[in-house]
Amino acid sequence: MAVRHRLIRRPPAAVWAVLADGSRYGEWVVGPDESRQDGSDWPGLGSTIEYTVSLGPWSGTGKTIVRDVEPPRRIELEADSGRLGTARIAIEIRPWGEDALVIVDEHPLRGPGGHLHNAALDALLQLRHRRMLRRLADVVEGTPRSTGEATRTHRGSSSRA
Repeated sequence: MAVRHRLIRRPPAAVWAVLADGSRYGEWVVGPDESRQDGSDWPGLGSTIEYTVSLGPWSGTGKTIVRDVEPPRRIELEADSGRLGTARIAIEIRPWGEDALVIVDEHPLRGPGGHLHNAALDALLQLRHRRMLRRLADVVEGTPRSTGEATRTHRGSSSRA
């Protein structure tokens, strides 16, 4: 199981605002070249985002489905990559002082990834999560601060994963 966390220097509500905006999915998720909401109820239970992934001359499509959601603290997604299988991705947001601790937990469910799940695959997922959480932090921390946050001093980035 690949679990990774990152402290994001904004309140949990700011992190949730990005996760709940399906149009911003491609800004923080690692892998898709493009993504589009399938309907307007994201992140409602059962809502989906379709995506395209390209590797050299090969490209494939998939979709991410909301399987469980507890706004503003948790969302569980199932990434369905067709013949490559599916994966469960749980994202939890915890208050950490004035900031947010974001925890990502991903593991394969079905298909080749589920059958071949091992430590090497978990190591690759850890690399993906590190990049994804860095991108999420960049998106959230790049979002203008609310009035109540404007007086808070921005701390350095030494604790980043």
